[in-house]
Amino acid sequence: MPASSSYDAVVVGAGPNGLSAAIVLAQAGKSVLVVEAKDTVGGGARSAELTLPGFIHDVCSTAYPLGAGSPFLQTLPLEQHGLEWVHPTAPLTHPLDDGTAVVLSQSVDETAAGLSGDAKAYGKLMRPLVKDWDNMVGDLLSPMRRPPRHPFAMTRFGLAGMRSARSLAQSRFDGDRALALFAGVAGHSMLPLHKKFTAAFGLVLGVAGHAVGWPFARGGAHAVTLALASYLESLGGEIMTNMPIESIDDLPSSRAVLCDVTPAQMLKIAGQKLRGGYRRGLEKYRYGVGVYKIDYALDGPIPWKAPEAALGGTVHVGGTLDEISEAEAAIWQNKHPEKPFVLVAQPSLFDDSRAPEGKHTAWVYSHVPHGTTFDMTDRIEAQIERFAPGFRDLVLGKHVMPPLALQDYNANYIGGDINGGVQDFGQLFTRPMLRWNPYSTSAKGLYMCSSSTPPGGGVHGMCGYHAARSALRDMF
Repeated sequence: MPASSSYDAVVVGAGPNGLSAAIVLAQAGKSVLVVEAKDTVGGGARSAELTLPGFIHDVCSTAYPLGAGSPFLQTLPLEQHGLEWVHPTAPLTHPLDDGTAVVLSQSVDETAAGLSGDAKAYGKLMRPLVKDWDNMVGDLLSPMRRPPRHPFAMTRFGLAGMRSARSLAQSRFDGDRALALFAGVAGHSMLPLHKKFTAAFGLVLGVAGHAVGWPFARGGAHAVTLALASYLESLGGEIMTNMPIESIDDLPSSRAVLCDVTPAQMLKIAGQKLRGGYRRGLEKYRYGVGVYKIDYALDGPIPWKAPEAALGGTVHVGGTLDEISEAEAAIWQNKHPEKPFVLVAQPSLFDDSRAPEGKHTAWVYSHVPHGTTFDMTDRIEAQIERFAPGFRDLVLGKHVMPPLALQDYNANYIGGDINGGVQDFGQLFTRPMLRWNPYSTSAKGLYMCSSSTPPGGGVHGMCGYHAARSALRDMF
């Protein structure tokens, strides 16, 4: 039971955003209780021995460019609470059929040098944005309801980012290497690459790779949220796990309630308190495509044909721009691509705490239609074998999570949608609906702080940060 019957604020959900919201409130001297339905904190940043003893797998998210670059998380003393970032040799690599791989290193010049005739064009695109990263990131991860603090940097970004990933890539690059590299990074949008604004995802994550890297948390993703929880408790905040909430009426008395949930759960636990127009807006909220996740215990490192592919903490497996575009577009037509775009992470290559000596882990997922029950395992493994023949021979154990299994593990992943809703132009800045304050609801003192609010998906804590700041202004 909670230590008190009354708090200044109660936060529902102990994912990175919920914990971040609670920290902001506790830093302001408010009494805060966080309630979590599962037996551990973490939401989409948890780790477990999913396959065999001694193999630590990140159940959902794993590489954290926006975590390392978060304007809020960077202000917290998380290293004093156990968080250590592990930087791979290269943030990401992208193998090709010719037996080579494109390497995105933290150096723009080194990356450009691997792009043959597109070296100059890549440098011209990325260098100014990398230089502007510290100025841009706060604006990029804000609700966009005020003029940007750095308008010139944001204008430069916007002129490129408002386009589709295909359009931007094909207008800047000629060779398959640069085109494939940009397609893979933009593929994290989980949108067809011919859609407007998908270029922004490729630019943000690509620039982040150069500016801050794509690090792992040593020991597993849970180190991020355990550090957040530890810091919150050092501020006097309380956390209760194994406490599912069916209605916000079940919560202790408080002046503010902040919910790290998506619109579907908000309607379930608080629908009766929401006015008709706001409730109908939540009912219209759109969820996106899902994820099909596989974790592997391996007898050795993935045997990439291109040795340089092993330099990357994250590996984009999908071939050319055209192949990735075709695969991502098919998903939105409720099809299951024969050659899916597959994201592979290799944390044990850079963090020896993840697996027994001489063994390795692989973290793998592919985008699939929302809520599908189709078994993608063979197609995913065939794609990896295409660039790493002999991969299947190394498998000691595997753990498969289709979209609905992910939803069962983390209720915010509706239909396997790891971003808490479609992040297209019509629903990125206006999530969960068009509203001056996207974190407030129609009920006084009730807020949403999940990835269904700006700036959207990713382990950065900024949704929770902005929601808590909003609650402090409104209620305290």
